[in-house]
Amino acid sequence: MKYQTILLKISGEALMGKEQYGIVPDVAAYIAKEIFSVYNLGVKVGVVIGGGNIFRGIMGSAKGMDRVSADYMGMLATVINALALQDALEKAGVSTRVQTSIEMRQVAEPFIRRRAMRHMEKGRVVIFAAGTGNPYFTTDTTATLRASEIAADVVIKATKVDGIYNADPLKDAGAVKYSSIRYIDIITKGLKVMDSTAITMCMDNKIPIVVFNLFEAGSLKKIVEGEEVGTLVF
Repeated sequence: MKYQTILLKISGEALMGKEQYGIVPDVAAYIAKEIFSVYNLGVKVGVVIGGGNIFRGIMGSAKGMDRVSADYMGMLATVINALALQDALEKAGVSTRVQTSIEMRQVAEPFIRRRAMRHMEKGRVVIFAAGTGNPYFTTDTTATLRASEIAADVVIKATKVDGIYNADPLKDAGAVKYSSIRYIDIITKGLKVMDSTAITMCMDNKIPIVVFNLFEAGSLKKIVEGEEVGTLVF
């Protein structure tokens, strides 16, 4: 296998399927099945999930809320999603732990790097929730931070499109897909893949990023096995 330890970044919107908000159990089950396909190969898996299906901090602040309060609400939304994904994973036969950056011991462990790595060594999928625990940081940045901390071989960003394009392929039929692209080009071209902090952190720590369509069944397994899927950022 090409990658032995991965950090999978999933947007909160992925969990709502075709609904306008919330969590669709069948979609959570599908995502769990995709994760199981690589877990079953012995790959160490960390997951960061967003909260946009429930609440997005930036949108809240844009509507007049205090940005810090809105971001904390967004962090709590990621905990709800993490617990939903944990339930789906365990029903699929995957041993999991949820770790949160904001302590809430009744529902999850606090994030402790060495404990997270030990869980992964024991064959557990670790879901990192509540972002970095700080406002003004996205879950994309959380993903690259946790990937750096657990020494992941790659950050795999799951989206609804099959890679990175020079324009939004859902709005522009003439959008051109990149099979690979450099970190710096994403920043200079202003491509809306991940925020600049997340991209810079991966660049500084030499962690490649693969962007792919989560809803193309079997794609995650193909990436781990070294097949060219989606777009590689290096």
